[in-house]
Amino acid sequence: MYLTELSRSLKRRATLDDIPDNTLDQLAEAGFDWIWFLSIWRTGELARKVSRENPEWRREFEETLQDLCEEDIAGSGFAIKEYTVHPDLGGEKALKRLRDRLKMRGLKLMLDFVPNHMAPDHPWLKDHPDYFVPGTLSDLEKEPHNYTVVKRKPDDLILAYGRDPYFAGWPDTLQLDYSNPETQNAMIKELLRIADQCDGVRCDMAMLILPEVFERTWGRKAELFWPKATNSVREKVPDFCFMAEVYWDMEWNLQQQGFDYTYDKRLYDRLREGGTKAVREHFYAGLDYQVKLARFIENHDEPRAASTFATNIHKVAAVITFLSPGLRFFHQGQFEGRKKRISPHLVRAPQEPIDSDLQKFYTELLAVIKKPMFRDGKWSLLQCLPAWDGNESSDSFLAFAWEGKNGELALVAVNYAPHTSQCYIRLPFAELANELVQFRDHMSDAVYDRQGSEVLSGGIYLNMPAWSYHIFEVTVPQKVSGEETNIIKVSNKTTERTLQPTP
Repeated sequence: MYLTELSRSLKRRATLDDIPDNTLDQLAEAGFDWIWFLSIWRTGELARKVSRENPEWRREFEETLQDLCEEDIAGSGFAIKEYTVHPDLGGEKALKRLRDRLKMRGLKLMLDFVPNHMAPDHPWLKDHPDYFVPGTLSDLEKEPHNYTVVKRKPDDLILAYGRDPYFAGWPDTLQLDYSNPETQNAMIKELLRIADQCDGVRCDMAMLILPEVFERTWGRKAELFWPKATNSVREKVPDFCFMAEVYWDMEWNLQQQGFDYTYDKRLYDRLREGGTKAVREHFYAGLDYQVKLARFIENHDEPRAASTFATNIHKVAAVITFLSPGLRFFHQGQFEGRKKRISPHLVRAPQEPIDSDLQKFYTELLAVIKKPMFRDGKWSLLQCLPAWDGNESSDSFLAFAWEGKNGELALVAVNYAPHTSQCYIRLPFAELANELVQFRDHMSDAVYDRQGSEVLSGGIYLNMPAWSYHIFEVTVPQKVSGEETNIIKVSNKTTERTLQPTP
C-alpha cells in the first residue's frame, strides 16, 4: 500500500529503493526502533486468482475501494508462494539495500514469517506434497469450505486449506502438516534463510502450530516447533527477534518457547469494551511477562482505531497503551486518523482526509515516549484511592509511575470513564519528602506546585473530566540547575484537565 502511494507520486512503479531517505530519517527521529514491512514476500498466481474471485472477499474490497480494479487485488501477503522478494519490489538486492539504509539510522527490519500455511502453488506441492495436511473424498464432501482438490501430475490431491479452528479455511492457502518432522525441518530452513535478510520476524498466527492447537484442529499429533526454530535461528543470529501474533491467552506459553514479544490483544479488547476495572487488572501481571507484550490499539487485522474509538477515548486509550511497559506497536495510517481498514489482499487504499487533531496528538505522544525514562525506566502500577467516603469514581482511574535511570520521575494518570472522577494517588517517590514538587504536563501547558511531604503522606488529589489524561514530569525545581532542557511544553486545548488542591 505504501509503495502504491509512492508509485502514484513518482508516476511509475516504485521499488524498495524508492523509499526516500528523509522518510527513514523521520521514522528514526520519531524514536522508532523497528520497521515492519508487511507483504514483502512473493504471492503466487493461484492465490491472487482466489482473492479476485472469492465473492465474500470481493464485496469487502468493493466497500473499501469504490473504484476497485483487478490490479488493486494482488493477493494476500500471507499466501506466500516463496520467501523471495518480488522483482517488482526490486528483489533481494533492493531489500538488502533498504536494510543497510535502515541500519545506518539505527533502525531494524522486521519481516513476515507465516508458519501455518503456504500458497496453493508453492513448489513443495510438486516435490513434497507430504508437507501438507491431506484430506479424503469424505472430508471434501462434508467440509468443502476446509478442503480442496489440487491439480497436479501424476495425480490430483485432496488437501486442507490453512485455517484457524474457529473459522472456515482460507481458500488461498494450504495447511502445512506439523505432525510430519520433515515439514518442521523445512520450515526451520526457511526461517534461517529469512534471518539472513532481516533482524526479526512477526510470526503470523503463531499459536496455530502449538501441538495442542494443531491436534485439536487436525486430529494429528505434532512435536513442539517453536523452541527448535527459535534456538536454531539464534545459534546463527544471537540477537534475532521473534514477535508472535497470538491469541486465546497463549501469550505466556509462546514467550516461554522463545518469543521476545507476543501480541497483547487482551488489553486492546478491554480498552474497546470500556471497563476500567478490567483494564487495571490487566496490569496486575508480572513485569517479566508485561515487558514482552506488544501493545497496540490498531493493526492490519483490526478495525482502524479512529473508527473504533471516539477521538477523546482514542487519545486516552493510546496513553494507557503506549505508556505501559512492553513493545509499542503502531500501524501505518494510525497517526493520520485513517478510518478505512485495508485488507492485506489489496495494494491500494482510498484517499482519506488527515485528522489534524489526532496527528498533532500522536506527534506529541511520540515525543514523550521517545524519552529514555519511558524506554528503559522502571514502571509501576499505582493505587487510586477514593477522594472521600462514598465516592466510587476512583475506580475510573488508572495511574502509572515511571522512574528513569538518572532520577527522572513521571506520573501518568487517566480517567477512563464518561464522567468526571476524583481520587487520591500516593506516589512511590520517597525522594520528594520535604521538597517543593512541580508537576509539569508533557501534553499540555499545565504546571502545578505541591508540597512533597503532603503528596507522599496523603496522596495527590486528582479531579479530572471524562476521558482525560495527564502525563506529568515530576521534578524538584530547586534541584534543577540551568535550563530545564528535558521539558516539553505543548498546548492541548481539546479538554480541560485540573489538578486540584486537597479539599
